[in-house]
Amino acid sequence: MHPVFETAASLSVTPISFVSKANWETACAALPDHARQFAKANGYAAKPGDYLALPSPTGGIEQVIFALDDLGGKSRDPFRVGQLPKLLPPGAYRFANAPHDLRLATLAFALGSYKFDRYRKAEAPLVRLLPPEGIDLDDVSRVIEAVTLARDLINTPANDMGPEQLAAAARELAERFGASFSCTVGDDLLAQNFPLIHAVGKASDRAPRLIDFSWGDAAHPKVTLVGKGVCFDSGGLDLKPSSGMLIMKKDMGGAANVLALALLIMDAKLKVRLRVLIPAVENAVAGNAMRPLDIYPSRKGPTVEIGNTDAEGRLVLADALALADEEAPELLIDLGTLTGAARVALGPDLPPFYTDDETLALDVARCAKAENDPLWRLPLWPPYDSWLDSKVATLNNAPSGGFAGSITCALFLQRFVEAATSWLHVDIYGWTPTAKPGRPEGGECQAARAIYKLLSQRYG
Repeated sequence: MHPVFETAASLSVTPISFVSKANWETACAALPDHARQFAKANGYAAKPGDYLALPSPTGGIEQVIFALDDLGGKSRDPFRVGQLPKLLPPGAYRFANAPHDLRLATLAFALGSYKFDRYRKAEAPLVRLLPPEGIDLDDVSRVIEAVTLARDLINTPANDMGPEQLAAAARELAERFGASFSCTVGDDLLAQNFPLIHAVGKASDRAPRLIDFSWGDAAHPKVTLVGKGVCFDSGGLDLKPSSGMLIMKKDMGGAANVLALALLIMDAKLKVRLRVLIPAVENAVAGNAMRPLDIYPSRKGPTVEIGNTDAEGRLVLADALALADEEAPELLIDLGTLTGAARVALGPDLPPFYTDDETLALDVARCAKAENDPLWRLPLWPPYDSWLDSKVATLNNAPSGGFAGSITCALFLQRFVEAATSWLHVDIYGWTPTAKPGRPEGGECQAARAIYKLLSQRYG
């Protein structure tokens, strides 16, 4: 059970009453006289996110009033309750009435209490919630643990989260659930035919590696997850400016979210044969770094001309996807912090996803909405595929021109997937630049909750 829920039952519990502009007049009229007068004196108007602690006649807090968005409002935030842990005084609380979505509200409350405290004294949760009845608390706690894992991995600075440390985190997770684990390191990548992963990571003094673990009954449908694990991205010789490099510790966000999703799958004991592949590298600058217009072979066979050394994520994913595809899984999913173009098009909160499977696309969109884990489909637009052509190699990793950067990245990766029954690619950001309800500033879990819901419905 998540710490925010622990011991709440043993404490004096303050009720939280949810209101909205639509029902505030009625709710206010039902308050005790002293509370009603206090609310009016404070000008409380039930604007979404407004919080008011109503005093008891003895001077304590009798109850908390918190305003939600009107049901059906265009800007309704199902995670609005996630603001409360930062607003409430220390103590234990309960929901006096049901918010719009009881499960998402409980989840948001816990996620809003998140703090990254690895480098400072950890504090016990000051605000606790008595878990409401009517939800699957085990599943909610499972999701909270997975989100926390992703956030902690992304928030850890690169000096303590290199390829070796990422592999150690994956190994720990694999061993917890009895999964088989292997890791191919350094020049062994060349011997095992992963030339693109090696090319990206060879300039760092922290050896590149391919993390690989499997779990579940071999007779169950094969579901393979591939996560981009670039533990820091300097841009390589096409060096990023300092502003662009500032939060590049998050460039392993795809790997972090894949590990979060793997935790959810294994802990829920979904009926799948799970395989997790994470190419873990650091894109560094050194005399042996890959150069613009260098040409490398790939595991699958096509040769790749390096149009830009800062388009490294698709290179490491290409080799890992090729390996995954060799098993012809029923569902192949990759997550990566890949393109600034996706952020320009859709911003930091709405990652695009790509698939040619229409049923899968509908299911992803439906589950994303239900879980308040936003995703938006963009097309694998065939006419743009020719933009990947190279005059001297099979394809170029970074077409010139600057148009449709997220789409051309997806088309590049599609070249390495043929045998999988269905393929899903998600171009995540993995970061919350400004705190939002239930989403503190910093590393973020994106797409994993939506995909977990989809997999639970298919394989639960």
